[in-house]
Amino acid sequence: MIKSHKNPARDKDIIINELNIRSVDRSRKDIAAWRGALLNAESVYYPNRSRLYDLYEDIILDGHLSGVISKRIDAVLNKEICFETSGKKNREMDSLIQSTAFREIMRTIMETQLWGISGLEFIPSKELTIERIPRKHIKPDLGIIAFEQSGQEGIPYAGIDNIWVLGDAKDLGLLVKCAPYCLYKRGGISDWAQYIELFGQPVRIIKYDSYDEQTKMELKKILDESGSSLSIMIPRQADFEIKDGKQTNCDGNLQLSFIKALNEEISITILGNTETTTSSYSTGYAQSKVHLDQQYEITKSDLVYTASMLNNSRFINMLQGYGYPVQNGRFAFSKDLDVEYLKTRVAIDKEVAQIIPIPETYWYDTYGIPQGNNA
Repeated sequence: MIKSHKNPARDKDIIINELNIRSVDRSRKDIAAWRGALLNAESVYYPNRSRLYDLYEDIILDGHLSGVISKRIDAVLNKEICFETSGKKNREMDSLIQSTAFREIMRTIMETQLWGISGLEFIPSKELTIERIPRKHIKPDLGIIAFEQSGQEGIPYAGIDNIWVLGDAKDLGLLVKCAPYCLYKRGGISDWAQYIELFGQPVRIIKYDSYDEQTKMELKKILDESGSSLSIMIPRQADFEIKDGKQTNCDGNLQLSFIKALNEEISITILGNTETTTSSYSTGYAQSKVHLDQQYEITKSDLVYTASMLNNSRFINMLQGYGYPVQNGRFAFSKDLDVEYLKTRVAIDKEVAQIIPIPETYWYDTYGIPQGNNA
């Protein structure tokens, strides 16, 4: 089983237990906060991602952003994967692949593209057990896991075999591009809510004689007891006019179109398209098909990325430390079974097969056909 690589300078085996974890900063965020956090993260001399990652934690509460993120990640998590040894499926690894820990590792790999970096600590145990390392404590420029999220002192992770830090030291992830859209959208929804509060129900206007205080008191009592909609009391002699915005924004469509535009930018950033998540007035089959093909290309890229990370020698060595039979093997996703694509492909392959001989292995590999014992 995997061994604990204990540093003599430390008296604990689990690194995450040595960190001083701080709560997420949930204070109000705006564009200025995003720019300040970005400047801190990109600092040449003292880079610090803490503020930026607090901002990420805040924006992923956005419903549309969390939805498109789940859509992209689930496209990989729901894809069939197996472990192959010498080209054959190794059924001994099925229990690992179907475990919660392995699925969490795949999710972390995909999230690395969103956050820029991720970290996992593999806990010595009889079976695969992991702990996520808080991203704010990972300092890729220094190669350490800091005790404090804003500190410069910590534990060098390069020489610790059961620590796996994923991602590039300079990559801040896709969420850095989504952040301004989410912040603008939050302000747009607030404006929309204010518009509804002001103009979403009738305004009651009551006029009274300025010298008649008794009538004024009685009218105020009537308004207080007759509901909570907007009401105004003015002296009859006063000149009063209410601007309801009906000339330019009679139904709040200005705010709605602004929010839709921001959602489209978020969808394009994460999925590469808009039509596979929401539809527009001009949507047609051809347009939707083009957008689906664009997302399909991103999914294929994610599958290649995830497989390369799972076959990383560091991860393979960790699995070997847990006693899994991973020698001379590799993780592989099932072959592409997109029906429309395969229809076109098989027609071409049939024509080519009449000109030049095609090996049997090509048909197995291309169309995901299981090989028999005689193959």
